[in-house]
Amino acid sequence: MSQITPDVVKSHGLSADEYKLVLEIMGRAPNLTELGIFSVMWSEHCSYKSSKKWLKTLPTTAPWVICGPGENAGVIDIGEGLACIFKMESHNHPSFIEPYQGAATGVGGILRDVFTMGARPVANMNALRFGAPDHPKTRHLVSGVVSGIGGYGNCVGVPTVGGECDFHAAYNGNILVNAMTVGLAAKDRIFYSAAAGVGNLVVYVGSKTGRDGIHGATMASAEFNEDSEEKRPTVQVGDPFTEKLLIEACMELMATDVIVAIQDMGAAGLTSSSFEMASKGGLGIEMDLDRVPMREQGMTAYEIMLSESQERMLMVLKPGREEVAKAIFDKWELDFAVVGVLTDSGRMVLKRHGAVVADLPIDPLAQASPEYDRPWVAPKLAAPIAADAVKAVAPLEALKKLLNTPDLCSKRWIWEQYDHMVMGDTVGRPGGDAAVVRIHGSNRGLAITTDVTPRYCQANPFEGGKQAVAEAWRNLTSVGARPLAVTDNLNFGNPEKPEIMGQIVTAIKGMGEACVALDFPVVSGNVSLYNETNGNAILPTPAIGAVGLIDDLESCVGMAFEADGEAVLVIGATTGHLGASLYARELAGLEAGAPPPVDLSVERKNGDFVRGLIVSGRVTACHDVSGGGLLISVAEMAMAGGLGATLADAPKDVPEHAYWFGEDQARYVVTASAGEAGTILSEAAALGIKAALIGTTGGDKLILGASSASLTDLASAHESWLPEFMSGPDSN
Repeated sequence: MSQITPDVVKSHGLSADEYKLVLEIMGRAPNLTELGIFSVMWSEHCSYKSSKKWLKTLPTTAPWVICGPGENAGVIDIGEGLACIFKMESHNHPSFIEPYQGAATGVGGILRDVFTMGARPVANMNALRFGAPDHPKTRHLVSGVVSGIGGYGNCVGVPTVGGECDFHAAYNGNILVNAMTVGLAAKDRIFYSAAAGVGNLVVYVGSKTGRDGIHGATMASAEFNEDSEEKRPTVQVGDPFTEKLLIEACMELMATDVIVAIQDMGAAGLTSSSFEMASKGGLGIEMDLDRVPMREQGMTAYEIMLSESQERMLMVLKPGREEVAKAIFDKWELDFAVVGVLTDSGRMVLKRHGAVVADLPIDPLAQASPEYDRPWVAPKLAAPIAADAVKAVAPLEALKKLLNTPDLCSKRWIWEQYDHMVMGDTVGRPGGDAAVVRIHGSNRGLAITTDVTPRYCQANPFEGGKQAVAEAWRNLTSVGARPLAVTDNLNFGNPEKPEIMGQIVTAIKGMGEACVALDFPVVSGNVSLYNETNGNAILPTPAIGAVGLIDDLESCVGMAFEADGEAVLVIGATTGHLGASLYARELAGLEAGAPPPVDLSVERKNGDFVRGLIVSGRVTACHDVSGGGLLISVAEMAMAGGLGATLADAPKDVPEHAYWFGEDQARYVVTASAGEAGTILSEAAALGIKAALIGTTGGDKLILGASSASLTDLASAHESWLPEFMSGPDSN
C-alpha cells in the first residue's frame, strides 16, 4: 500500500488542515483509495466549499419551482401537466487541455444531468469565452470546442439552438465552455437521487469504466501552469451514440415503476454518484468493485472509483425488479450490473478481489465537506468616464467597424456547425435574442438564453451580476416569453485570493438582488473556480442561463424588420453611457469606465410593457439593446430582415456617438405600424416609461442624416470576421 506522505496529500489537492480533518473523521490514516475519494468529494468542483456560503443567499423558490438547487438539475412547472428541467455546467479546464473531447463531454454530462431526472432533452445551449484572436492557441481552441459541441450534440440528436461566444486576452490560458441542456418531463414522473430501502440493490448501467478522466474533478479545481498539457489523461472521452442509447433506455425504464433513485455519474464518477445517493437517503452502501463493468485490465479500486468515464448511471431498483431493468438495457446493448446493496450503516464499504479496500463514513464526505468563509475584499470599482473622454467617430463608420469585431460579428460560422433543427420543434433559430423551442404537440413554447457581460463584471462585479440576470430576462422578454427561472455558471479565478473572492461575493449579491426584483429564481447551477493560468485570472464571468414560457407561439416575434414604412421605436432611456462599452474598447482603445447602472425597477416596468405589446400583437419585431448600443441593435434588425431604415438624428442633449453606441440598460427596439406607434408612445408616457420614435423602415440602406450605409456592406462586415479568422493558419 502506498504511504500517505504530505506530498501525496498535496498532490490530491487537499490542504494540511483538510487532511487533519480527514484523520479526525477516519480515526486513522486513510489508504490511497480512501484519500482519493476524500480528494474528489472535497474538491471545489464537487463540494463548492468556497462558494456555498454565498450561494445559499440566492432566491430559489417560487410557486412554479418544483425542485431548486441540490438535485441533478432544476425543475419548474410549465402547466398542462408538464415540467421543464434544466441546468448549465462548465467544462472549462478539460476543454483547454483537449478542446474536442473537453467540449463534447461537457455536452454529454449536462445532457445526463437532465435526463437522469426523467426529462427528454429538447435543447442545448452554450456560453463560450476564448482568448485574444492573435493568441497562438485561440484558433485551435475555437475549432476544437465548436467541433466537440457539434459532434456530440448532432450525433445524440438534441438540437443546439443558440448561445454566445466572446473573445478577450484574459481567457488566453483558460477558456470557458459552459453547456446548458433543457428537457421536458411529465410533472408527476420526475426522478430524484435519494437512495431508499435497506437491502435494495445498487445497479450500474451504461458504458464500461476505463482509466479516462481520473482526477478530472480535482484538475478542474486547480490553477493551470505551463505544465497543463500534461493533464490530458484527466480529460474524459465521450461517445454520443452510446449516450443516445442510454437516453432511450432510461426513458423506457422510467415508464415502468422499477426505479427508486437514479444518479448520473458525472464529476468524480462512481464516487460522487454513490456517496450522494446514499447521503441523501441517510443510508450506507456495500459495493463489490469486481462487478463494475471495466474496459481495461488490472484496474485498481482507486482507478475504478475515481474514473470519469462517460455515459454511465447509477440506480437503486425496487426489490425483485432487476430483470425488468436488465431486459431493457440488454435490448439497448448497454452494460447492466448489480454492484452493491443499500445498508443502514451510513458507511461506504468497498470490496475488491474479496477484500475490503475502503471503509468510509458517507455524510462527512457528501454533506459535511468543508465550508469556507474565505477572506474577501470589496473590489476596486472602475471610475466613471464621460462621453467626451471617448473619441467620436462618425456613427455609420463606427457601426461598420464594430460589426466586424470579434464580439459583435456574426457567429453563424459556429452555429451552422450545430444541428439546430433536429427533433423538428425549433422555432427561433440561433442568432436571435433567445432560442424558441415548441413544446411538442402544442402551440406553446420555451424561450432559452445564456448571458453575461464579463467586462461589466470586471469593472463592477455587483452591477455586472445584476446586469447578467437582467439581460437574460430581457432576452426572454424580447421574444414574448414570460421569464420563469435561472440556472447559473459562476466562472471565477482563485478564491483563495481575497480580491477574487470579493468578485465572487459581490457578483452573487448582484445576481440575487436582480433575481428577487424580477421574480426570477435560481433553480440550478455550477461553480467553476481556479480559472487562472500562472496567476492570471479570467474576467469574472457569472454566466446566466434562463428559461421562459410562451403561451401562444403565434404571438412570438423575432428581431427582423418585417415591412416597409413601419415605425422604429426605442423603449427605455438613452443617456449615452460609454463606460465599459465595446465602442470605447474597440474604437478608442479604452477598456475603462464604470459599467452602465442597472435600475431593476425600470427593467421590470419596461420589460413588462414590451412583453404586453408583443403578446397583444401590437409590435412586429423586437430586439433588446445590449453590447454595442442602439445602432448595433437597429443594424442587426435591418440585416435580419433584409430591410433598411431612415433614422432620426440623435437628441441635442446626448453626444451623437454616445447616443448611438452607449450601453444604457433596460432598452428595447420595437417596430410597429405607423398608426400604432403614436398609441404606444402615449401609453408609455402615461406609465412613466421613456420611449421615442427613432426612424422608419424601408429601402436597402441605413440612412442617418446625410450619410448612409448599404445593408450589403454592413452584412459583409458582420459576416466576414469569424470565417476569415478561422481560415487563417493554425499556430498550435
